[in-house]
Amino acid sequence: MFSGKTLLITGGTGSFGNAVLKRFLDSDIGEIRIFSRDEKKQDDMRKRYNSAKLKFYIGDVRDYRSVEHAVRGVDYIFHAAALKQVPSCEFHPMQAVQTNVYGTENVLVAAVAAEVKKSFV
Repeated sequence: MFSGKTLLITGGTGSFGNAVLKRFLDSDIGEIRIFSRDEKKQDDMRKRYNSAKLKFYIGDVRDYRSVEHAVRGVDYIFHAAALKQVPSCEFHPMQAVQTNVYGTENVLVAAVAAEVKKSFV
């Protein structure tokens, strides 16, 4: 199913993104794109995994254009980008809405426009 395909993981530097990456890294998938706004974590991952399959995209799901760029040519998406800590969401509710609601909408709209085969949201 995933042989030679391209996978995008939004929020790819987070704990869930890392778990998805570990699941697919040793498979016959063609390319794994890590999409996040944390360049330090991306650099750490680049050094830790040292795999030609990995490609890194700096961006934010709240910015449609950066999502649109990352989904070009993608077959599957695991959408893991979200604010998940309840105290942070309670203290900054609009940030949570922008990331968790509008960011998810951006991923879905970009996925449909790019004709992505399957999104796991």
